[in-house]
Amino acid sequence: MYDLIIIGAGPAGITAAVYAARKRLNFLVITQDIGGQAAWSGDIENYTGYQFITGPDLAAKFEEHMRKYKIDVKEGEEALEADRIGSAVVVRTNKGKYEAKTLIIASGKVSKELGVPGEKEFKNKGLTYCATCDGPLFAGKDVAVIGGGNSALDASLQLIKIAKKVYLIDINPSLGGDAVMRDKVEKSNVVTIMNKTVVTTIVGDKMVTGVKVISDGKEDLLAVQGIFVEIGLIPNSNFANDVKKNQYGEIVVNCKNETNIQGVFAAGDVTDVPEKQIVIAAGEGSKAALSAFKYLNQTK
Repeated sequence: MYDLIIIGAGPAGITAAVYAARKRLNFLVITQDIGGQAAWSGDIENYTGYQFITGPDLAAKFEEHMRKYKIDVKEGEEALEADRIGSAVVVRTNKGKYEAKTLIIASGKVSKELGVPGEKEFKNKGLTYCATCDGPLFAGKDVAVIGGGNSALDASLQLIKIAKKVYLIDINPSLGGDAVMRDKVEKSNVVTIMNKTVVTTIVGDKMVTGVKVISDGKEDLLAVQGIFVEIGLIPNSNFANDVKKNQYGEIVVNCKNETNIQGVFAAGDVTDVPEKQIVIAAGEGSKAALSAFKYLNQTK
């Protein structure tokens, strides 16, 4: 029986783990990977203490800090169910079952899928959801980025330095996201922006060869060798059966990171906290750990 289980090892989960370690709690971290969305990000210019750092480098710093405390981390495990049963929280994964007195859910978000023909067939065969991870594989090639928000802009800015040509395909009339990023993308002669454009089919043989789109009522086939889907993220909260969620699937928390279930806390992008930022997720992780520690001290 652990004092605490933390699900997720992104900025929120890792910060919670560091705080829990400093409180000398007997705890476990369960995660599919380490770094979370921070590891997928490109250039980061708004994390306090670093005027500039890449996402993978910041994620590595997070992991280095966590590993300093010799924390028990079950990496490569996926949480399938998390329920309070009596006085214990029971977490079932694809590899085992664990029990604790408290739980912090910091499982972040996962990429939205397009839901068009060819997407599943060509996933990891030219179609990807992570420009930071897979961008270098498409050096000198023509690629498409699908989306119009910050994640799509970030992917485009990374690919400008790598690809020969970038088609930025956005269903909306104009690009969203931060003005600074948007301005850089719009000024690039590598990027062709296609607003009010809908993706209908991913085309390929063994690998991606193109994408079919409809713009102004006309269908067109863009010849590309890589497709980066950047249409947003959805909370990774399906395994948490009993916690209250909003209409977006985000876990509802109060200012102490408490959920509606006693002894169950949540932090980071999986929650309904308004802004999804690395620095905010890290702060929420620290709050959740302190709340869990306080709960343990006040509970028989």
